[in-house]
Amino acid sequence: MSISRRSFLKTGSALAVGAMLPNIGHSSTLSNISANDMINVALIGCKNMGWANLSDFMPHKEVRCVALCDVDKNILANAASKLEADFGQKAELYNDYRKVLERKDVDIVIIGTPDHWHCLQFVDACAAGKAVYVEKPIANSIAECDAMVKAAKKYNTVAQVGQQQRSSKHWQQMVEYIRAGRLGKIGQVNVWGNFNYAAMPAPVADSPVPDGVDFDMWLGPSPQLPFNQQRFHGSWRMFWNYGGGLMTDWGVHLLDMGLWGMDVKTVPNYTIASGGKFYFPEGAHETFDSLQVTYGFDDFIMTWSNSAGVESGPYGKNYGVLFKGTNGTLVANRDDWEVYPEGDKIGKTSMKADYRDHKDHVSNFLECVKTRNTQTACTIENGSLCAKYAQLGNISARMDGARLVYDDNAKTFNNAEADKYLRPAYRSPWIFPEI
Repeated sequence: MSISRRSFLKTGSALAVGAMLPNIGHSSTLSNISANDMINVALIGCKNMGWANLSDFMPHKEVRCVALCDVDKNILANAASKLEADFGQKAELYNDYRKVLERKDVDIVIIGTPDHWHCLQFVDACAAGKAVYVEKPIANSIAECDAMVKAAKKYNTVAQVGQQQRSSKHWQQMVEYIRAGRLGKIGQVNVWGNFNYAAMPAPVADSPVPDGVDFDMWLGPSPQLPFNQQRFHGSWRMFWNYGGGLMTDWGVHLLDMGLWGMDVKTVPNYTIASGGKFYFPEGAHETFDSLQVTYGFDDFIMTWSNSAGVESGPYGKNYGVLFKGTNGTLVANRDDWEVYPEGDKIGKTSMKADYRDHKDHVSNFLECVKTRNTQTACTIENGSLCAKYAQLGNISARMDGARLVYDDNAKTFNNAEADKYLRPAYRSPWIFPEI
């Protein structure tokens, strides 16, 4: 089934009337890929995790990178140079992702852009018939999460969310241990992440846009603002227009493990949070450098806490997940997990990581692409759930600790003021995707 230009406009990916649009249809030959075929990959957003993701695709002999896309020509040129030097391949270069989606030979799109761009690019890639590997959090709002899930279902998209812990053997073994009931009755799950990078120095003045940067395209659907280095590469996620601080960065990964261990597939009964710029009130960051969130369930509670600029944490871990049961306490991070028995009720158990989680995550996705299996290791539905948890925590804290109950069917809070955080107002000429 082809997608008409008019249908593409309706997804919200198009610019205003009169702007030049790519002629995107259901153009990939993805459905015809066999186990021995070459798979053509395009990377949108070539810095940091975008490049890290591509780097784990390239060692697969069937993968060929045919396109690189970034709004910063300096980043783009560097990625092109590394692609040739490290993997012996050359790719076409773009600064507009829609031109990449127009290519009929692209099978997979990797989305490594800032969070505020994920939704539009994902929906457009689905409409263009591509398989999609999208970085976490999948979106910067709850409404965008819903739009992405709808798009993936509508176009039967093979999608993998970059929550690679789902492909880690030691996390999988942790979940098996918990589900076996060894810890007894679990009443609390505590999740935390304390990192220096999330606390910023004092604000600096706005400045001219650097040479080679298409800043208007970088802003995309977010509000029009002058260029400021602190809101750009490396620190954009500390501003509400583009990200949600540690809550949506590490929180999505670690809350996912708490939810997975407890077999939770729905939003919580309620969310209560408190946060502020308490450690570094003079810092440029808008997001909370100190945050505490409680999620309520029928028979246990889960908490999230973060401290930006302070890296100490429980059990000597600056980040982790803790399951406290009547028989013992299990503490985990990406290095290992260990059980601390309650008296002599159970034995002491531990497991080390093999650090293959991201490589295995990519391998899982490629296999799913070949077999057209939409049940990847981290589906778009699971990515949506985890992103919603992060958003719920931030929204409650931004509302001074309001006790929020979110109805995921009605798409509304018990508090009308909280509803204003559900869906961002897209800057013209960008249009929110209605699926």
